[in-house]
Amino acid sequence: MSSQPATHENAIFRWILIGAMILFAAIIRIVPHPWNLAPVGAMALFSGAVIRNRWVAFLFPLLALLVGDFFVGFHILMPVVYASFLISVAIGFWLRDNRTVLRLGGAVLLGAAQFFVVTNFGVWMFLHSYPKTLAGLAACYLAGVPFFWNTLAGDAFFSAVFFGALYLAERAYPVGVNRDSAIQSGSGAKAPLG
Repeated sequence: MSSQPATHENAIFRWILIGAMILFAAIIRIVPHPWNLAPVGAMALFSGAVIRNRWVAFLFPLLALLVGDFFVGFHILMPVVYASFLISVAIGFWLRDNRTVLRLGGAVLLGAAQFFVVTNFGVWMFLHSYPKTLAGLAACYLAGVPFFWNTLAGDAFFSAVFFGALYLAERAYPVGVNRDSAIQSGSGAKAPLG
């Protein structure tokens, strides 16, 4: 009896679970919430950590952001914000082979910090809210500090939800979800998912 159908089912179930969590994050993003207290940073970390195909890992958060922006509105800082979330996906790559609570906490802190630095620099550079001086940049970062705490709280909470749900699924349903599952790629070689 071949284990191929079970492996294929594992891969399909894993894709559905991961896709559902990313869709959940996109939906939560469009409902009213405090500024920056959203699941997008956690979704980007999660995508980078669990989706083995790098292109797909980068694509999922971008699609979720784009769909959300159709509802919350487009703005001049979109390229900066999107680039920042792509950095968070790359930070998530660091979690791929060793997802511990300590490493996840470090990734969440690093993701929130880079989002703060990158997006506030974008506000200073592309909006006309602050003078284009070192003092103006400092004022912009100072004004952004309250939003940093919301970003960190949202990333920490939703990372715990996403990674915790995946951990529980991997433990509760080892037949349905398996960290080492694979599917056949177009070339016939096995491509690990997460």
